[in-house]
Amino acid sequence: MAITGRAVLAAFGATLVVLVAGPVGSWLVTAVLGLLAAAVLADVVLAPSPRRLRFERSGDTSVRLGETAEVALVVANPARRAVRGVLRDAWAPSAGAAPQRRPVRVPGGGRVRVATTLAPTRRGDQSAAGVTVRSVGPLGLGARQCTHTVAWTVRALPPFHSRRHLPGKLSRLRELDGQHAALVRGQGSEFDSLREYVPGDDVRSIDWRATARRESVVVRTWRPERDRRILIVLDTSRTSAGRVGGVPRLDHAMDAALLLAALAGRGGDRVDLLAFDRRVRAQVRSHGRGSRIPQIVEAMAPLEAELVESDPAGLVSTILGRHSRTRQLVVLLTDLNAASLEEGLLPRLPALTSRHLLMVAAVGDPRVTAMAAERGSTRSVYEAAAAERTLEERSRITAELRRRGVEVVDADPDNIAPALADAYIGLKARGRL
Repeated sequence: MAITGRAVLAAFGATLVVLVAGPVGSWLVTAVLGLLAAAVLADVVLAPSPRRLRFERSGDTSVRLGETAEVALVVANPARRAVRGVLRDAWAPSAGAAPQRRPVRVPGGGRVRVATTLAPTRRGDQSAAGVTVRSVGPLGLGARQCTHTVAWTVRALPPFHSRRHLPGKLSRLRELDGQHAALVRGQGSEFDSLREYVPGDDVRSIDWRATARRESVVVRTWRPERDRRILIVLDTSRTSAGRVGGVPRLDHAMDAALLLAALAGRGGDRVDLLAFDRRVRAQVRSHGRGSRIPQIVEAMAPLEAELVESDPAGLVSTILGRHSRTRQLVVLLTDLNAASLEEGLLPRLPALTSRHLLMVAAVGDPRVTAMAAERGSTRSVYEAAAAERTLEERSRITAELRRRGVEVVDADPDNIAPALADAYIGLKARGRL
């Protein structure tokens, strides 16, 4: 049972009567209060029961972060009496549901459709918490209330801001692939055709046997190999929880991974995904050609950074256990933390780089670079010293990784996605992939 605002005002008025009338009129006040209580009770009894209502949901089941989704709720009243009152369709706060409350009237034997707009503020599954209906009596003094469980889940997907870079990167990739005029030479690339030598061609591409049969120098043209395997590894350990520009490092890594996956998929390569910290959090395996972007996006959506240390030995073992006989490009999106990499990944690099080509990509913090340039006060000088040390360690671990044959991409949040795509295209251009 629920008491409405009108009933509260009536009780307040009765209390004033008691204060004014005093002992002489107490019997009258008692009678008024009794009548009021009887009216409220009768109103509650006469209010249609909201328990008999039936609910159905329909609408969107996924939405990109930053966009809106609509979920419809159909309320059916199997009874003969109309139900009027207030309906609240409750969701988690991060779902951004609106409106939260609305007046509703469901005629007897009828159905009413109400819509809720969701604007999620974080990735992951947003679930409905319940539908509460307050059925008001004919006098508006009392009401009955009931909460129904009406399950529905909307998955908030990564926003993929770097999608705007995809057309330009695809154009560059097609130039390498021979769909435009530019064909390149490189170790491990597929032979395409023969043509006459022009100034600027690499002399190593000259085909001497074909040249001997002709009167002009002939060179071979090559195109990058297709159907290569690429494994994108997301580090979901505690370092990925750090915020860069107000956004978790893991989210920046996801955006870069999506651009790379879309580019490589369009280029004819097979793209797999692995999310790992101390165990596998998510994985997507490619089977034949075709884009795996929808599956990768779905796998990324519920991922959160885990506040645990990473397990490099377990990661390397997991990678080597997948397609162990096939050489692939392994792209590890992590943090260039000198301490963790020196103790964890570096000792295990030989086992990984002997069988696969490894690329490490990391999101740099522009604020650290800005701090290193500050000299305005004593505090800023100390901060600059700490920032300089961080940058020096970052540069040192980058140099060490490159010395061991690892490709390294280190860029700020705005540039990490296109920089990673450029590094992939560069490997294609040099024939390393």
